[in-house]
Amino acid sequence: MSHGDIRLVIVTGLSGSGKSIALDMLEDLDFYCIDNLPSGLVEPFLVQAAEGRLQAYRRTAIALDARNLPEDLVRVPEMIGKLRTAGMQVDLIFLDAEDDVVIKRYAESRRRHPLSRQGLSLVAAIEFERKVLSPLQEIADLVIDSSRTNVHQLRRIISQRVAEHEAGTLALNFTSFGFKHGLPHDADYVFDVRFLPNPYWEHELRDLNGLDSAIIQYLESHQTVNDFVKSLIGFLEPCLRAQSQQNRSFLTIAVGCTGGMHRSVYLCEKLASHFLASYPQVSVRHTELMDQDRASTQVT
Repeated sequence: MSHGDIRLVIVTGLSGSGKSIALDMLEDLDFYCIDNLPSGLVEPFLVQAAEGRLQAYRRTAIALDARNLPEDLVRVPEMIGKLRTAGMQVDLIFLDAEDDVVIKRYAESRRRHPLSRQGLSLVAAIEFERKVLSPLQEIADLVIDSSRTNVHQLRRIISQRVAEHEAGTLALNFTSFGFKHGLPHDADYVFDVRFLPNPYWEHELRDLNGLDSAIIQYLESHQTVNDFVKSLIGFLEPCLRAQSQQNRSFLTIAVGCTGGMHRSVYLCEKLASHFLASYPQVSVRHTELMDQDRASTQVT
């Protein structure tokens, strides 16, 4: 088995952002998973795996975190470059979450932050961890913000966007959101559609969402909406081609309206339907619709 026969997913990010959930999901999907392998041992392990021709290592996922020595983490980008040059498919996934969300999760779980053993307070540990891991976040192929994501939703994201990703292809995700709830941190492109006609002001449409036929009919009855859909597709097509030619693996396009229930949902569905004809892996995430039906179990 050569390096080209191995797919490696490196999962990193803040403690409390859901790395363990992501690794568990990858293990359920038949990845050979290793939690907190010292980064200096990643390359020797993969060389041995390739030479040993063991099929168990054909799909491997490794979690790296700030418990690694900072000087070892600094060398991770160079290591990834060497592995890719050798022909290995390597995806670096960074899980992030807002500071107050991480603090709340630790309070609810009553667990200690891994870096608190160094005498740091929880707030100081989070700040130090962000600083140490920032070089990895900058080169990550995919950043996942789990601030408003529960366990089941995160598992689904990992399955759809990571485990099923095909080598050499650009995976697209269209995310709808509401500006009044804040921008998604993991978006590569953000489009504001608050200028479009708002179904919220039609009393009979207010409690519906952009997946409902009545909302679709309302929006498509306005020429400004139809014109904007065409112009947005025309803008994105050359951008996505260029990203694909630069071997980009993942891309998140976020579309926001005021509440994230009507216009942004409709636009994401239209975009996903159009680009599915050209890209083999397209997913849609409606942030505010997910919040309506939030499961009680949260990411820890």
